[in-house]
Amino acid sequence: MYREDSSRYKKFSRRAMILGGGQIALFGLLAGRMYQLQVLESKRYKMLAEDNRINIRVLPPPRGRILDRFGVPLAINKENYRVLLIAERTRNVKQTLDTLGRLISIPGHERRRILREIKRRRDFVPVTVQENLDWHKVSRIEVNAPDLPGIVIDVGQSREYPLGADSAHLLGYVASVSEKDKKQDRSRDPLLELPGFRIGKSGVEKEQDLRLRGKAGNSQLEVNALGRVIRELSRQEGQPGDDVILTIDLGIQNLAIEKLRDKKSAAAVVMDVNSGGVIALASVPGYDPNAFNTGLSGKQWRKIIRDPLAPLTNKAVSGLYAPGSTFKMVVAMAALEHGVVMPDHKVFCRGHVELGNARFHCWKKHGHGWMDLNAALQQSCDTYFYEIAKRVGIDKIAAMGRRFGLGQSTGIDLPNERGGLMPTSAWKKKRLGVPWQKGETLVAGIGQGFVLTTPLQLAVMTSRLASGKSVKPHLVHGVVSAGVKRTLQVPAAQKIQIAPEVRRLVMEGMNSVSNTERGTAYRARIKEPGFELAGKTGTAQVKRISKHERETMVLKNKERPWKDRDHALFVAYAPVEKPRYAIAVVVEHGGGGSAVAAPIARDIMHETLKRDPSGYRDRDGVARENEKGRKA
Repeated sequence: MYREDSSRYKKFSRRAMILGGGQIALFGLLAGRMYQLQVLESKRYKMLAEDNRINIRVLPPPRGRILDRFGVPLAINKENYRVLLIAERTRNVKQTLDTLGRLISIPGHERRRILREIKRRRDFVPVTVQENLDWHKVSRIEVNAPDLPGIVIDVGQSREYPLGADSAHLLGYVASVSEKDKKQDRSRDPLLELPGFRIGKSGVEKEQDLRLRGKAGNSQLEVNALGRVIRELSRQEGQPGDDVILTIDLGIQNLAIEKLRDKKSAAAVVMDVNSGGVIALASVPGYDPNAFNTGLSGKQWRKIIRDPLAPLTNKAVSGLYAPGSTFKMVVAMAALEHGVVMPDHKVFCRGHVELGNARFHCWKKHGHGWMDLNAALQQSCDTYFYEIAKRVGIDKIAAMGRRFGLGQSTGIDLPNERGGLMPTSAWKKKRLGVPWQKGETLVAGIGQGFVLTTPLQLAVMTSRLASGKSVKPHLVHGVVSAGVKRTLQVPAAQKIQIAPEVRRLVMEGMNSVSNTERGTAYRARIKEPGFELAGKTGTAQVKRISKHERETMVLKNKERPWKDRDHALFVAYAPVEKPRYAIAVVVEHGGGGSAVAAPIARDIMHETLKRDPSGYRDRDGVARENEKGRKA
């Protein structure tokens, strides 16, 4: 009996010890874990708790303005009144929308979008019903507020372009951030994640987007477990975007648009020949950039992209045109530099040139007679340039063209610039797999065939010819950051390696074009002393005239369908004695350069000179606002 009791006691003691040891171990682990959480990792869990309690929200900064060279606003910010709906504040969302729909228009697709967003979000999160309301609509909503539970008016900022379509191609527009934009953005800017945030999509808005965008601010909000905002703990406003000052003169820009407005499709560029600053850059037709900010309907978008006049294309930098006779200065300089012709070398024009069994016609049916270089430029004789182009060859012509900015991007601070085409024999062999033909050289000699340029390139060519320097065009003159104005330094242009005598001879020919009675642009001259311009007309065929059409009857431009009419071109610099500005004008299917493009260029150039009197120019060649005249 004793042995049995002793055995039971031993078993009980072992079990008690095992159980007690297990309990001690368990409590030891629990104590260790508590020590780890409360002592060793207390800071980490405190931070996690704070993060769960505090919500940091990104605040968008005001977008910088875009100003002309005199400080006139071209792109600004305005108050954007928005209607928001907070579902928890109304018993019946659909009924509230019905009531609101009697005050402002809510299309069916918008109503469906609002209901979808309400289902996805928590009840206390506001949903945008409509943006960009005018004050009249806001007033109607506020007056009826008692009948609109859950409806809140919010005020934000929206981009506005006071000039509308007249500035569209120059300034571009802003629009909502797409997934593609987020992938392409290397800065990983948190602003791009904000719903409704807008960035530059084209024009200066796109090219200067990072400057204009500014830096994000933040707001620390205390929230509960459901994410509801309890209070704002702190707030740090963002850094506003920089104001960007352009070299553009709004007065000249408006005049250029006005002169081109009734020409269906056209472009004009005015440049400072010494600095490369672009004074005006106009393209018509345009589009309303404000519509892209407020939101385009599907119908509006289809109308824009289906328009045969391509209103979205900035024809000044992206439109490609045969330069026609405005290219003859390049051919002349190539021939003079290589000694192919002398200034007094004469060619007899009988109205055409024959090469093999092909005939190349001059624009003057019965010919000009004997022509030297000056007379050939003055009267734009095609026969003369057929002959000298044949002698100098396409490769030397192309090399001269590239020296003067043709056949390559100019590097202007605008997106989507096209480089044009300056063909060579090697280019044709590589691109088309066939050798260059002599007849193609003749055609290139009068700026037709494969030669393609943009209006901007023609302005650069004329600027370089007038100044003798390899100027490059630019649009941004300076920035205003945190109230401090800073002028951007432009690298000094280098001299073009060409004999001054060659330039002088060609410039004298351009002077004869505009200021002698037999010149093709004499009727479009500037008569005011000291303001005279020197120019060159151009007419580029878009439809080849067949032999049968030429022998029977060649219709005049105005008698042909619009799309079959010639392009009208004109380039010029002024004043003749001391060049300051260059201009290029292209009017699609406008007809003759002397009759259509030259008068437009004359009026724009005359006004440009009048607005920039001597004594009010800074180092960059940009006119300054004087203390008397500009303010008056």
